[in-house]
Amino acid sequence: MTDDLNKLSIEELGHLFPVVIIDYNPEWPGMYLLEKQAILSAAGAGSIVRIEHIGSTAVPGLCAKPTIDILVGISCGTDCGSLVTRLEKIQYRFIPKPENPPPHIMLVKGYSNKGFTGQPFHIHVRYPGDWDELIFRDYLIKYPCIARKYAELKRMLASVYPNDREKYTDSKSDFILSTTKKAKEDRNREKI
Repeated sequence: MTDDLNKLSIEELGHLFPVVIIDYNPEWPGMYLLEKQAILSAAGAGSIVRIEHIGSTAVPGLCAKPTIDILVGISCGTDCGSLVTRLEKIQYRFIPKPENPPPHIMLVKGYSNKGFTGQPFHIHVRYPGDWDELIFRDYLIKYPCIARKYAELKRMLASVYPNDREKYTDSKSDFILSTTKKAKEDRNREKI
């Protein structure tokens, strides 16, 4: 097996890193805060303009894949190559994501060619904007009944696609998009 995880097929990755949903862990917010400090220290002053805990591990009580997702906002003038190099020094691996919003950067930690190694983290790098991930997270926190529906969907999809992270993720898209749309509509009504 190759040491470069970017060269593995979807099938190989799915068996190496299966979709496992676990109950909410109250230690996730603390893990995020520790990693946030490590990221800020490694990135250097001025590289990051905003950093947020996103994804299911950021929603109290919500079951999740035990991966802590972090949204890192950078200014448009940030040297992305230098940022990636600095984060690689704290064990992050760069994954090109042309389908993601610019600057198309994702970094992961806690993965090896033998499987998970410690706590997995994902960094999603974004330029300034109105990020849907935050809108979705905040809506699930505000409405636990919607979070419970999302939990049911996640558990069902994990049982259907235990070794296909792509299909698991794609199958959640309609729920995420419709919920985010509703959250934006609610937010706009509240501004009136």
